[in-house]
Amino acid sequence: MHELILGGQKSGKSRAAEIRAAAWLATPGHDALLIATALAGDAEMAARIARHQIERAARVPALRTLEEPRALGATLRAQAAPQRLLLVDCLTLWATNLLMPLHGPSLDEAAWDGTVDDLVAALASSTGPVVLVSNEIGLGLSPLSPEARRCVDALGTLHQRLGRACERVTLMVAGRALALPRENA
Repeated sequence: MHELILGGQKSGKSRAAEIRAAAWLATPGHDALLIATALAGDAEMAARIARHQIERAARVPALRTLEEPRALGATLRAQAAPQRLLLVDCLTLWATNLLMPLHGPSLDEAAWDGTVDDLVAALASSTGPVVLVSNEIGLGLSPLSPEARRCVDALGTLHQRLGRACERVTLMVAGRALALPRENA
């Protein structure tokens, strides 16, 4: 089963995903892989990533990690297996890496659309469960810059597409999970 876990910063979404991974790992023969998308562009982010790695290793020691900030579709295809849970944390950073990169050009609309199509196809073909984590950033004020507005819009559209592709969508608020009903249309 595939799940999209959405929430604000520090809402509990990564912890909820780790709980899913730990439950999966409790079954003999099961494996779990975290696909981490963060890039350390400054000292604070590097420290944040290191802290997350240490805390995650303490909570879910058997959860292996693969860092992949850009090629999620290809990574899902390469790593999917019936007995392996894939945990992607997080789609927000992945989209930022592609649409507002630290270095180099951003993807244009056609390239972004193709990348999203590839991710959705990879998710559909995954032979094992996939848990996707992302920030729900579309609830606040509209950003001032065109680049930031484009990123917020793109992430909202990505969430809609992945929400349709996943059997379960969970919204995390204040550390509590709200299961969102499936669309009837």
